[in-house]
Amino acid sequence: MRTDTVYKKAFNRTATMLRDGQLVGGLPSENELRRLIGVSRTTVRKVLQELVRRELVTVCNGVRTVGREVDENDCYPDAETTPRAKHVEQQFMEWMLRGDTRPGTSINELELARQFGVATNGIREFLIRFSRFGLIEKRPNTGWLFKGFTEDFALELFEIRVMFELRSAQLFSRQPDSSPLWSKLAALKMAHADLLEQIESRFHDFSGLDNRFHRLINEASPNRFIDDFYDIITFIFHYHYQWNKQDEKQRNLAALHEHLAYIDALESRDSARIEAACRAHLASARETLMRSLIGFDE
Repeated sequence: MRTDTVYKKAFNRTATMLRDGQLVGGLPSENELRRLIGVSRTTVRKVLQELVRRELVTVCNGVRTVGREVDENDCYPDAETTPRAKHVEQQFMEWMLRGDTRPGTSINELELARQFGVATNGIREFLIRFSRFGLIEKRPNTGWLFKGFTEDFALELFEIRVMFELRSAQLFSRQPDSSPLWSKLAALKMAHADLLEQIESRFHDFSGLDNRFHRLINEASPNRFIDDFYDIITFIFHYHYQWNKQDEKQRNLAALHEHLAYIDALESRDSARIEAACRAHLASARETLMRSLIGFDE
């Protein structure tokens, strides 16, 4: 199952590169393509075979070239490219976001398992993992309880977030031109532009894009402790504060512009500009979080 997920993610990544013009004319060698999408030689060969079968890539005299245009039906659905644990996390976050869940809300493992289409043990593993942060509590014989969090908790968490991201942003700017992080950043920049054009109807989609953007920045400084920390960052900053929906569209529109300025700063590789853009955006996120907590207490 995991291998299939890896293959489908690699196929989607390659198809996206074709669609966005990152691969034009003759395709790079298998080794170069494997490096670009970060998979094994076996997986990249499987991807290339499927691209040829779908005529997205053509072969003539042993040379692979770009074929027909990629359309929206070519990629595998998100549900097929997401590992179970990540699928449960995303579904749970969406449940919290869309359902206006409040502290004191009971969480039923069986109900969530049915709603998310997964086994109950997948739900239980997720809840146990998050319970260590004190946001979710197991109650004997009554299931789980969502407890929420305090202002002090949020501020302490935010302080660590700023330290981690400032370091990662500077390391990102020092990546070599050959680093796949730059192509990922370019793709995210296009995704931001697309969302900006459709902000009236798609402003709810910003939370997912926000998560992808900040996780990408932290890929520049791979660290298992930072990765683990970002689970709770995702929960708090990309979902929890959106309970205050009074100005959600305006907030997300402002954050989109901040992201684009942040991306431009990263691409400039100017250290001072990067720090300024990073601090400006995180300051806005902090203000949003504090406002949501005030509104939540009312």
